[in-house]
Amino acid sequence: MTKTNENRELNAAVTVSRRSVLLGATVAVAAPMMIAGRARADSTLTVTCWGGDYHKGIDSIFAKPFTAETGIPVRLVDNADLARMKAQVQSGRLEWDVFDSVGPQITAGAKDGLWEPVDEKIVNRSDLVVPGGTHYVGTYMFAGGLAFDPKRTPDAKAPAVFKDFWDVKAYPGRRGLRPRISETLEMALIADGVEPAKLYPLDVERGFAALDRIKPHIKKWIEATPQTVTLITANELDFTYSYISRVRPAQIAGSSIAISTRQTLNSLEYLAVAKGTANREAAMRYVDFCLRPDRQAAFAETLFFSPNSKRGLAAASAEARKYMPDTQNPANAVVDDEWWAQNYSALQKRFTEWLLI
Repeated sequence: MTKTNENRELNAAVTVSRRSVLLGATVAVAAPMMIAGRARADSTLTVTCWGGDYHKGIDSIFAKPFTAETGIPVRLVDNADLARMKAQVQSGRLEWDVFDSVGPQITAGAKDGLWEPVDEKIVNRSDLVVPGGTHYVGTYMFAGGLAFDPKRTPDAKAPAVFKDFWDVKAYPGRRGLRPRISETLEMALIADGVEPAKLYPLDVERGFAALDRIKPHIKKWIEATPQTVTLITANELDFTYSYISRVRPAQIAGSSIAISTRQTLNSLEYLAVAKGTANREAAMRYVDFCLRPDRQAAFAETLFFSPNSKRGLAAASAEARKYMPDTQNPANAVVDDEWWAQNYSALQKRFTEWLLI
């Protein structure tokens, strides 16, 4: 299936009957399911995470209900680091069982042989819009854009598209970006005039030239995802790249923060099971649990991701769908995970070295 058709199917899935979802979904948080044999909690399943509201959502919607159903404890560790995951697999000293991360890291990890093959006897992908690969599964789509404090900077004076972010004269202010080459390189190229529909293959040299121009104006390269919100609300930055799934919960909690949706980067999140884990079966069961339509819908209601489950997407409320990624807007781009599979490791190394210059 082409990426265009996948995106159309993702948007079209909202027309599926919500009644069929509600009848077929398992309500895991209401009570543990009646199962033939409760798994013994021989060891704790360790899953990577991204901190802040994301951590809270993963814990309440996936981890705790999974433990309630299976008896298998889940420990969440923040900030998925592919280099650290690779070192664990290569040394045989695994600390993490399930890796939750963005497509470029997941597909690059698959290329490097870091993941177990998905156990199709345990993991049910029949309801997914984007099934993933042999060694990983897609979980949901998220959107990133430009965040700001509307009290300090009215909408009309805040950068709304990536070209604006690069225009430091028209939009003066303290800026922040992520130290991850994927998404950052796409932003740079779009800011430099590349049409979102014609991004790939990425013109790497042109992108780095655009990054050279913005680099002197970046006050903070933001490692921890929650800081894309807290650095704005604490008045340490004026503009930064952040995510709807981060900004919207902060707004609901009363923080003064906004995000432009005039132009976004849309990306899939994935789950993969670490190669050689002693908790392979439990890890596969956790992955399968996260794909259930009711869990996917609940996550969408909490953090405004777009479910990769067709029935989960159909079950999400109209209010939640208002904040989900819009793949039909021609100003937006969808990250090409397959391109990054071949290029992420080398370009991330180059980018990290570039940051030190």
